[in-house]
Amino acid sequence: MTTPSPCLSPTSPRLRRRGPAVLTGTAAMGLVGSSAAVSGALVDAPLWTVQALRYAVASLLLLAVARASGRRLHRPRGREWAWLVGVCAVGLVVFNVALVRGAAHAEPVVLGVAVAGVPLLLALIGPLLERRRPGTRAVAAAAVVTGGAVLVQGFGRSDATGLAWALLVLACEAGFTLLAVPVLARHGAWGVSVHATWLAALGFGALAVLIDGPSAVLALTTADLLAVAHLAVGVTAVAFVLWYSAVRRLGAGRAGLLTGVAPVAAAGGGVLLGGPVPGVVVWSGVAVVTGGLVLGLVPAAPPSGADPAWPPRARRRVDADPRAREAG
Repeated sequence: MTTPSPCLSPTSPRLRRRGPAVLTGTAAMGLVGSSAAVSGALVDAPLWTVQALRYAVASLLLLAVARASGRRLHRPRGREWAWLVGVCAVGLVVFNVALVRGAAHAEPVVLGVAVAGVPLLLALIGPLLERRRPGTRAVAAAAVVTGGAVLVQGFGRSDATGLAWALLVLACEAGFTLLAVPVLARHGAWGVSVHATWLAALGFGALAVLIDGPSAVLALTTADLLAVAHLAVGVTAVAFVLWYSAVRRLGAGRAGLLTGVAPVAAAGGGVLLGGPVPGVVVWSGVAVVTGGLVLGLVPAAPPSGADPAWPPRARRRVDADPRAREAG
């Protein structure tokens, strides 16, 4: 009887170490996916005022929880300011501007498809920021996840300007993760989340005053405030900490695969809110995304004849040298 590979079993040490990070990243993307339905309730609300309020509430909540739990937050220094401002400016402020401007030239699904390309971009660039070469398996898995996410999102119409905005949306969404990589080691998920949210509150606050006007906050209804509360607590404060925790433990490239969960969660959330049950194409996309996640996140089986407890480099050396295998 063939013994199952320990590296693929639920009790594998490598899989156990990776599992919690995969769960936190999946939960983060699930929360992000839920924002699609909630954001629909804010179509008529003043956009920049809503965003300013969202990030202000999230930053205050994160600060309060961090202080209550005794977590130490570091003050940014030197180049760290540039990276953190980049996370905020590119990943949050410019991203939302691109969404708004792009919606005037392209159907929302086109922008969603652009975001679906994030796994592939992170798989290619993420390892370089971590001073590693992109892995063939990781890039292949990212391509599969991207393809599945596109099937879930569907296709839409756009003009050339809309496509340009969609590419900017893609770059900004990837930037939200990539620009945080250099500061995650010192600040951790909590620190990056706190600094990104208070900086975003300032940025969106300035846009709110200039575009919406200082009195726009008074026009928000109870339904608007409830939607803002969900975005601030679940989609921002909780999701940011979960996501950056996953990126810190898995690396940007591998964690990027989990962004494929967001469109799947959005489709499921639509059904729970009374929307139509997805068709065959969407279910096919869900299956493809799942296959890509398994390919990229489940550790590969060890080479034949190697001790699965050994690290991968040691296993490769044993396979390459029969004398070493006999000595082992």
